[in-house]
Amino acid sequence: MFTGIVEELGTIEYLNGSRLRIAARVVLEDVTLGASIAVNGCCLTVVEWGSDSFDADLSEETLERTSLKSLSAGDPVNLERPVRLDDRLGGHLVQGHVDAVGQVVVPAPNLQVSMPPELLRYVVEKGSVTIDGVSLTVVEVLEDGFTVALIPHTCDVTTFGTHVAGDLVNLEVDVMAKYAESLLAGYLPSDPASSTDTNHEGAPQDEQ
Repeated sequence: MFTGIVEELGTIEYLNGSRLRIAARVVLEDVTLGASIAVNGCCLTVVEWGSDSFDADLSEETLERTSLKSLSAGDPVNLERPVRLDDRLGGHLVQGHVDAVGQVVVPAPNLQVSMPPELLRYVVEKGSVTIDGVSLTVVEVLEDGFTVALIPHTCDVTTFGTHVAGDLVNLEVDVMAKYAESLLAGYLPSDPASSTDTNHEGAPQDEQ
């Protein structure tokens, strides 16, 4: 589990097939074999490391579901170690499980990102969303995405300072919203129109 507060900018050294090597310093201070590190919001497992870099293997699922496959040597990436139980939660609860790849429409500071329509129901004004591993607050929900406002510090310490229109970004919606939807699914009508239909006892048709 992560918080979406980036600890450092790493640099891609190479992506060779499924093996990714990233130059880093801060996130290696207490690294161990099998440790988790979020790379642009994607939770990866450390399989090898040195004094100034670490390696992670990318599964087919990771390559298919994230923007990591588009990275090249020299590209910056946002890095974060998992949160400790005694840490401050500066962002929000981030799993490091990418839901989809979005696209930058307008770059920082008034960042606009497009996203798949099926995820829009989890995005609300002033709610939290994770973009490339960074916990951000939604300013406005649009028909095909959303906007966030970035301060200069965020642009300086994350990849947002280098993003241009058309760049791909990893998106993770608030897991609490997904859990809430799952828990309420049995009590909500499958068809919104059916909520006005009642049985002979006056209860909604889905409540049998």
